Amino acid sequence: MRQWALKFGQNFANQIRRRLPAAGDKWHSDEVVISIAGRKHWLWRAVDQHGIVLDILVQSRRNATAAKRLLRKLLKKQGIAPRVMITDKLASYGAAKRAIMPGVEHRQHKGLNNRPENSHQPTRRRERIMKRFKSAGQAQRFLSVHDQVANLFRRSANSNAAERREARSQAFTAWPEVTGAARSF
Repeated sequence: MRQWALKFGQNFANQIRRRLPAAGDKWHSDEVVISIAGRKHWLWRAVDQHGIVLDILVQSRRNATAAKRLLRKLLKKQGIAPRVMITDKLASYGAAKRAIMPGVEHRQHKGLNNRPENSHQPTRRRERIMKRFKSAGQAQRFLSVHDQVANLFRRSANSNAAERREARSQAFTAWPEVTGAARSF
């Protein structure tokens, strides 16, 4: 199963990313510490205002250089800068934003940044089930695919049952198109 995921997973994630609607104009960024082979690493995550994971990055540092790397990666993948960037009070975000995106409004507030905090929860559950990640590369590969598949099947918290059924139906229609498999359910 692992070899199959290594071979096909990133291709599926790229196709799902292309199918998703354009990212919102408000980006939330956050980092969380994860232990890989007994060493601290930081999982940097960017989420738009709708809860769609834009990108993740696993790095061994938590400084302005690491934040700049995340922002450059985001701008390259999204193609446009956000209107507003919301982060926690880590000073590295401010330094990176001034260097990479000087015209973007930056809000640093603990309470406004719950979207990426909630987005970290499935990763934490998965990390416990898998008995930790073995390497930073393995974590990066797994989480970049996992987050895009989760984006496809994610349901909005502010929707009623009919909207959830419709979204689920669309996701199950898109999945065979992405994977090239025949629909068997």
